[in-house]
Amino acid sequence: MNYKKIIPISLLGRSLLIVFVPIVTIVLVTTIIFYQTSWNIISKRLAQSVVADINVIVKLIDHDLKFKAFRIAHEDFKMDVNFEKNKNLNPLSLQRMKIDPARGILSRRLKQALEDLNKPFFYDLSNLNQGAKIAIQLNNDLLIINVNKDRLYNVSAFVFLLWMIFASFVLLILAYIFMKNQIQPLKRLSIIAETFGRGLDAPELKESGALEIRQITNAFNQMRTRIKRFLKQRTDMLAGVSHDLRTPLTRMKLQLSLMENNLAKKELENDINEMTAMLDSYVSFVRGETPDPIEQINFQFFLNEICQNIKSENKTLMLKAISNIKSSGRPLQLRRCFVNIIENAIRYSQKIIVELNADDENILIDISDDGPGIPKEKYEDIFKPFFTLDSSRNKLKGESGLGTTIARDIVRSHGGDINLSKSAMGGLKVAIRLPK
Repeated sequence: MNYKKIIPISLLGRSLLIVFVPIVTIVLVTTIIFYQTSWNIISKRLAQSVVADINVIVKLIDHDLKFKAFRIAHEDFKMDVNFEKNKNLNPLSLQRMKIDPARGILSRRLKQALEDLNKPFFYDLSNLNQGAKIAIQLNNDLLIINVNKDRLYNVSAFVFLLWMIFASFVLLILAYIFMKNQIQPLKRLSIIAETFGRGLDAPELKESGALEIRQITNAFNQMRTRIKRFLKQRTDMLAGVSHDLRTPLTRMKLQLSLMENNLAKKELENDINEMTAMLDSYVSFVRGETPDPIEQINFQFFLNEICQNIKSENKTLMLKAISNIKSSGRPLQLRRCFVNIIENAIRYSQKIIVELNADDENILIDISDDGPGIPKEKYEDIFKPFFTLDSSRNKLKGESGLGTTIARDIVRSHGGDINLSKSAMGGLKVAIRLPK
């Protein structure tokens, strides 16, 4: 049996299981011990007491003191006595004399006590609420005794067990309330962590709960502060470098316009244009760090608009929207992501297919092409900043090695991810997964 399947998944469920299992074990062990010892002894003492009183009644009857015996039985022993002359125990009744499984220890103890009388007897515990019926053969006469239930049955013992069970359930409910309050800070931390992981401006968590949870919360707040500071410093640095380099590039363009050597002028123009394209890529990367407002997006219309606006002369660009999907996101960042990936596919292939689908949890966007593809061992490398498969690529086309990096950063900031594989057309397939 696989016990992992029956163990609760949540921390609250497992915590309650840790509390509940020992409680149930204690109750079961206590019940068994009580049943085998205390209840056994109590039943034995009660049965012996009843039989001792019956023995007194029998002796009084043997001494022809029937009326005194009946009075004592009724007033002092809580027994109703009938005396039937010239009547024997029915042989069938004697055959029925056995231990009643429903009464267990009580039936066994009463039988053992009655055997000490050394007289034929029969007892019936089937309707104990109306009393225990005991029949004893006295020579040719039959003594029938109806014993009050309280003489044989100790209700307080079962009340004790019921109180134990009730107390266990009360303890379980209190443990549930207490554990639920303790786990609330962890739930808040999970929500804030997911929000922050998707690039949203998550607020600082207030420390609450147990000491360990407070330590986790404090560590998360410090991590959040460091990450935000690091992102701001990186964004400021790239923005500053891009801005500062444009000034000397502008002077170089001015000096270039005054040159007369056309060959040298052409080479310098290429270098300056290459540097300008790289700076444009850096600025685009910086924009990816800037939080855009979150809006509701119809992904079918959104992707259709992107495909129509991308220049794809002599190339086939198709959109297959299997389902109409609406979700929230940052339109400007997502547009930059899809444009970067589709333009990369257009650059190296003739046919590109964009497929839109969804499952229960994610929006599925697959961009496939019929180009030369990428070696499998390079799948992860192309997401590294400034990495290019071909070092001789023309930088004037804007191939600075940041397009795929920006795309993956944007997707991951939305809580999704990008995976690469070989497409059915022989080229590259870019699978984008975004949470609904």
